[in-house]
Amino acid sequence: MATATQPQQRQASPQQINQMQRQAVLSQSVEMIQSIYSGTISPTSNNLLNINPRNVGLIKKFIVEIVGTLNNTSTTASATLTDTGIYNLLSNVTFLDLNNNTRINTTGYHLGVLSTAKRRKPFASCGNYNTANTNNLSQGVNVPPASWPLLVAPPTIAEGTSATVRAVFEVPLAYSDDDLRGAIYANVINANMQLSMTFNQNAFNGGVTNDYTNAVYFGTTGTFSSATINVYQVYLDQLPVNQKTGQVVLPIMDLSTIYELKNTNFSAISTNNDFPIPYANFRDFQSTILLFNNNGMASGRAFGTDINYLALQSANFTNIFKVDPLMVALWSREIFNAELPAGTYYFSHRKRPISTTQFGNMELIINPSVAASGAYAQVFWEDFALVNTLVNAGSLAG
Repeated sequence: MATATQPQQRQASPQQINQMQRQAVLSQSVEMIQSIYSGTISPTSNNLLNINPRNVGLIKKFIVEIVGTLNNTSTTASATLTDTGIYNLLSNVTFLDLNNNTRINTTGYHLGVLSTAKRRKPFASCGNYNTANTNNLSQGVNVPPASWPLLVAPPTIAEGTSATVRAVFEVPLAYSDDDLRGAIYANVINANMQLSMTFNQNAFNGGVTNDYTNAVYFGTTGTFSSATINVYQVYLDQLPVNQKTGQVVLPIMDLSTIYELKNTNFSAISTNNDFPIPYANFRDFQSTILLFNNNGMASGRAFGTDINYLALQSANFTNIFKVDPLMVALWSREIFNAELPAGTYYFSHRKRPISTTQFGNMELIINPSVAASGAYAQVFWEDFALVNTLVNAGSLAG
């Protein structure tokens, strides 16, 4: 005889329903890739470009192609490609969704490193990294480079000359092509989204001793005179329809999730002292990228020789891990199949996300062995947050 609890036991959970809805969407819909912007701007005079995506389909991501002209204005010295390279053509990328939530507010470098981490090799490349520019993930090996110039940036630009560079950026709204957490159903008429890109007016760092972390070329002065941009919107169309209700089938939990990419700068870091970097509440962090400069100058980024240890610490001062920088570099090599630029440390939480809803306060600890007055840490966050809880959550550290 059936008991009263058996129907409840057979009822699918919200997660199971969402998974079935997601599979229906992925198997029956058509992926569309359409241009939503094509034009040329002059970053020296106007470096901000605002684009309104099309209100159509289930949006997964945007692909941005940039072909730029960089001019070395020095008459005495050549400019050298930095280790962070052409990802720094964009100094900021921001995305506001239909509810005016800021889902993305980060740098081109963050987007590039994250795209590399997800693919376990340098994004848009055919090899590990460009051997002519060691540790430069943003200029992958193209085979042969003259035939397929997907990523272009000459190792040097001679004094008084110009060069053409080309970069490709992926701006994700959904976590991946098959994981639709964060995707946006854009079939609305009463709200708008905005994708904003800030082109780097400091593409040259201006001097050999100046910090070139956020520059494309170092050692000289120069200008970013023109940029031709193509932006493509990747979305799912012809979504499945429930035959009984006539409503579009959508993965509701995926659409209730925000996929956040943001960055924060920290200063006032002192030698041989723990410097805590807090994780914001009500989020599930997938990865953290730490970029540490021990003096704020060109010489301030090192390959682990300026840090005693890095740790992930819970609210009760329990260390989830506490390791030296070379251990973190080992973790990164196994993921990237390449070397990260000096001073960059990648922490993957994908196997077990840092859930600040479940665990409360969590902190990334950096204990430097060298930290001058200009020392800083730039932290890049990748996380999920639910729309209905995000309004009550604390913001990312700022």
